[in-house]
This record gives sequence, C-alpha cells and structure tokens, in this order.
Amino acid sequence: MEDLSVGDSRLLDVDSRLVLPCSVNVRLCFTSADVIHRWALPSAGVKVDCVPGNLNSLVVNFPFVGLYYGQCSEICGANHRYMPILLEVTT
Repeated sequence: MEDLSVGDSRLLDVDSRLVLPCSVNVRLCFTSADVIHRWALPSAGVKVDCVPGNLNSLVVNFPFVGLYYGQCSEICGANHRYMPILLEVTT
C-alpha cells in the first residue's frame, strides 16, 4: 500500500489508458491471441467477447468527458480478474 498516493485507485489503474475523443463515433475491433476474454466497461454498458481467430467490432460514442473503468469479466486465466481497463474520454 505504500506505493499508492492519495486519490490513486487500487487494482483499477493501468499502465496505458485507452484515450478516445468525446462525441465522435469510434469503431473498436477486438480479438485475442490466447484464450477467450470479455472486454467489459459496465459504466458505459459495453461488453464484448474477444475470441482467438475472430474479429468483433463495436461502434461507440461517448457524449461525456471522463474516466470509464472496466475489467476482463471472463474466467480466462489466473489473476485475470485483476486485469483492469481504463478508458479516458477527452475533448
């Protein structure tokens, strides 16, 4: 816990955020290299399967600036419940 500063989120922060523009249609493509993953962003109502050999796509449009937290919601391997997703919507 000594690595956390005031305001940091434990098990929710990531090394690289996905940054998207506000109020713009963006097409996201999903696949996997190893096992089935489920890319879930509950605060945005998004859940997409990532299957090896398949390409799934989704068009999103975020009308509000902010941070959207999510996670891999599939039991796809050891410690995957700790695989966070952080999407940042900016102007």
